[in-house]
Amino acid sequence: MTVEHDGLTFEVEESGPARGPWVVLLHGFPVNSQCYDAVIPRVHEAGLRTLRINQRGYSPGARPTEVDDYRLDKLVADVIGILDHLNISYSMIVGHDWGGIVAWKLAALYPDRFTGLVAVSTGHPSAMRAALEAGSDQRERSAYIKSFIADDAEEKLAARNGILLRRAGVSAEELKPILAPGALTGPLNWYRANFTGNIAESLACPPVEIPTTMLWSDGDAALGREQAEFSGRFVYSDFRFSVLTDVDHWIPENAPAALATEISLRSSRF
Repeated sequence: MTVEHDGLTFEVEESGPARGPWVVLLHGFPVNSQCYDAVIPRVHEAGLRTLRINQRGYSPGARPTEVDDYRLDKLVADVIGILDHLNISYSMIVGHDWGGIVAWKLAALYPDRFTGLVAVSTGHPSAMRAALEAGSDQRERSAYIKSFIADDAEEKLAARNGILLRRAGVSAEELKPILAPGALTGPLNWYRANFTGNIAESLACPPVEIPTTMLWSDGDAALGREQAEFSGRFVYSDFRFSVLTDVDHWIPENAPAALATEISLRSSRF
């Protein structure tokens, strides 16, 4: 279905047991919500109902042209607006990569709306800052961001059918939507809007006070262990740090059973 919010049209899909507790799934860059294709059936088997959203820049009807339209506060407001439209008052929130950053901010600002958080790969923004200050290799891991905010990023990433992104582990099928004419600029504007200027202000996030799981994989080339493990310092509730071995950055696609298990565990009251 589609949902109208802030003058934009978002693609969303709800599925699963009609009376099941809600789980909202947020994708990262450069894939849309199809990254959860193998996760969702397993989550349904656990009795949970899912809502996945093609976020700002990924839904064809939600591609504003200004870079500032992709600031984190707007990405967060999109999710709340969609949930309000669908009359979803309570849900669990799950986010991978950039979706994880949005999910951390949602959990921090709206603890009354979310029963639990499962952050996948991406740690709390303050934990990222702590990892950078700790002298870890996170600064080196994050060096790719400079190329993503460059003026010629679209041209370079789209070249040869997205060869650079495919080498990073994204499938050709997942890249099809983003390689359509004009489709890559919005997703790249997430980086331009939030990783330029006052980055600390753009990504500022209060501590989280709801039960939280941080799922990280030791084969992640972009996000190191410190930024994931340090996230526990910024969770003032039950915190679980779970590590997958021999799994790369693309956890939803390459370890769907493990992710579904963590979602199910976090949904349990016991």
